Amino acid sequence: MTTAKYTLPSAANPADAWRMAAIALLAVRFVQGWIYWGGGTRRFIYGPQKLDPAGHWMAYKFQTAMPGALLGTDHLISYMLHHFTLLYIGVIVFSAIEMIAGFMLIAGLLTRLAAIASIGLSAVLMLLFGWQGATCIDEWTMASANFAMGITLFLAGSGAYSLDNYLLRRKPAFGERAWFRWLGGSLPLPLSERTFKRLGLVLFWITVAWVVGTYSYYRGSVITAFHGGPVSPSKHHLSLSNAVILKDGSLRFQAYLDAGTPAEPSHILRIELQQTQDGRIVGTWDTKTLSNLPKKSFQNDYPYQQFTAHHFGIVAGVGAKAIITLPPINTAPLAAGPYVLRVTSVNDHVWTVPVKTVP
Repeated sequence: MTTAKYTLPSAANPADAWRMAAIALLAVRFVQGWIYWGGGTRRFIYGPQKLDPAGHWMAYKFQTAMPGALLGTDHLISYMLHHFTLLYIGVIVFSAIEMIAGFMLIAGLLTRLAAIASIGLSAVLMLLFGWQGATCIDEWTMASANFAMGITLFLAGSGAYSLDNYLLRRKPAFGERAWFRWLGGSLPLPLSERTFKRLGLVLFWITVAWVVGTYSYYRGSVITAFHGGPVSPSKHHLSLSNAVILKDGSLRFQAYLDAGTPAEPSHILRIELQQTQDGRIVGTWDTKTLSNLPKKSFQNDYPYQQFTAHHFGIVAGVGAKAIITLPPINTAPLAAGPYVLRVTSVNDHVWTVPVKTVP
């Protein structure tokens, strides 16, 4: 009894192998394209209010990304939030690239160019939103998968089932043009087998470093234990600073909601002034008082996510930053300090900051 010997497919006809790869990756190309096509069309066609500055538009989402954005992109977001024209142009351009690149991937038109655009979009989304996702690290998962799919489609192209292939059949001379080989997808990259393998390995290791590195930074469980990340995507956190008692007895401080889920706002129910030496509470701004604060009590840094008075104290969305002024506690002069300000949220989280007194 003889056993048939298995042999690897011959590489004598690389065109046939490329067509088979295109069939295998057709679903990947469609899904990658649809993800970005869907993102762009939601803003331009199906949900235009997302691009309407008069409504709850994309600026709010960008601001929620600011606390955990990487590589200085938090400062870029802050700058854009202060410059409306630049912000609006940025949102329009980003959305247009999403929609156009998505369509090109679905149709297989200049597939490798569209794949490069999708890699860039995925990198930007990772830097801005990769830290978010209260339960399933949603944003990191999406950005990682799209980054890898973009790399794969750049290397493999679109093959037989694409507009690139249609253009090649209509204009065979395109097959001799370097730009078409690099930006289209109906033919292999104009590289030797050895160079292509090297390019593939370089891009693979870039992908590994990008995905594993960002996962380790955001969540751990690579070289460290699993953790909630430097910026928690689920638990709200207030950074307090510059607290001072003014001459008229009012109290001013800066608050920045720099962590937590953007799906829900944070509520401040109570603010207290505590004497540091004996821990005695010398003044309290209760929920009713906070709910009735006038609008002038809040000097918000940005016109989108803001600190405002609400039915249940003070409310703020992730990324909100403001200077808040509280009315005098009473007409009697305060005893000698020092003091600390205690801010309590609806779920009994407490944040503190030392208080100075204006002489």
